[in-house]
Amino acid sequence: MEFRGFRAVDGVNLNVQRGDIHALIGPNGAGKTTCFNLITKFLSPTRGQVFLEGRDVTRTRPADIARAGLVRSFQISAVFEDLTVRQNVCVALQSKMRRVYSMLRSDAGMHDLMVRADELLELVGLSDYRHEKARFLSYGRKRALELATTLAMDPSVMLLDEPMAGMSPQDVRRVTELITRLRAGRTILMVEHNLSVVAEISDSITVLARGQVLAEGSYEEVSANKDVQTAYIGAGYD
Repeated sequence: MEFRGFRAVDGVNLNVQRGDIHALIGPNGAGKTTCFNLITKFLSPTRGQVFLEGRDVTRTRPADIARAGLVRSFQISAVFEDLTVRQNVCVALQSKMRRVYSMLRSDAGMHDLMVRADELLELVGLSDYRHEKARFLSYGRKRALELATTLAMDPSVMLLDEPMAGMSPQDVRRVTELITRLRAGRTILMVEHNLSVVAEISDSITVLARGQVLAEGSYEEVSANKDVQTAYIGAGYD
């Protein structure tokens, strides 16, 4: 991916295996979020292709990518602050089903949505907050709500962009356990700066530096790599 001659992603060949938790790490400016934007079609590559389960999706629209089962979260908390927790999940469910947004109506169709929304909220530990407006949730619970809305799209592949950013140690532990539970039957690719979390739950790791792949492998393999150690000197990561 080039921006006015600057090559932000350079020859990255990223293979994520079905069922893995795969971490994408690297110093600031390494190209991690640009890779996410390329995979989810928020950017179109200058050169190269993106494949989802063997199908070329390089020119597919972001909304169609999501409906095909590849769904992402973002670095910044992205919830509808003035809707309730349950309504946030209902919006995502309606998007998946291409239904008209009618969350404030009371009908049989909405009942089915709310039942499914409540199932997802129980899965992420937010059942007790379903009638609360999202703006009143703690930051960690907002991130859990984002995971619920991501799950509402019934993804086979989840891309999580810095899911632990800005969290307290207690919230980090809660969301780490949640991601571990959610992996069943899914593939997860995540950008994460908290290397203790990466070490704990990742099956595979790709390290980027200056837009290129610096190393790949298990946490033990990449952490022992001299080039990786050099790239992280002064980066200030945990």
